[in-house]
Amino acid sequence: MAETGRIRVAKDKAELVKDLTLTSSDGGTGPFQTYADVIVFAAALGVKHKKRVALGEISKREPSPIGQEHFLIKGYDLVIKLLAIVEAKELIILSYENDKYENQRLRMFEEYANGGLEILQNELRGAVDYSERLLLILMAERFNETLQEETNFDLSRFI
Repeated sequence: MAETGRIRVAKDKAELVKDLTLTSSDGGTGPFQTYADVIVFAAALGVKHKKRVALGEISKREPSPIGQEHFLIKGYDLVIKLLAIVEAKELIILSYENDKYENQRLRMFEEYANGGLEILQNELRGAVDYSERLLLILMAERFNETLQEETNFDLSRFI
């Protein structure tokens, strides 16, 4: 179960998270400024692709579990809450009266982030420049949405 107030990263995804940040100890040049940015992006990707994966072994070193305050400062707590409401389909999940609900929210968020990181691991395999590859992924997603909108064009509204 998630430690209260901390977002954990799976050990097998820790290197990817480090590589995607600018603040990597070995002079990383990734497209994200902080670990929190990477995790939120990965969680959004996981939700988009409905990919929720249990963490398994947890990274104890860099990145160690990330304090929830890093997410609060950037306003990412809203993403965590929104994801929890959509997943649980109950407003009680937002309750702060019981640590059980906070742990559930964080676990859901961690699992979607882990799913998104798994997608990124596959998509970024062999990439030299992560920023360029991420841009291509985002452009492909945008193109797919535009294509779907065009194919779903309904002529009945003109009748």
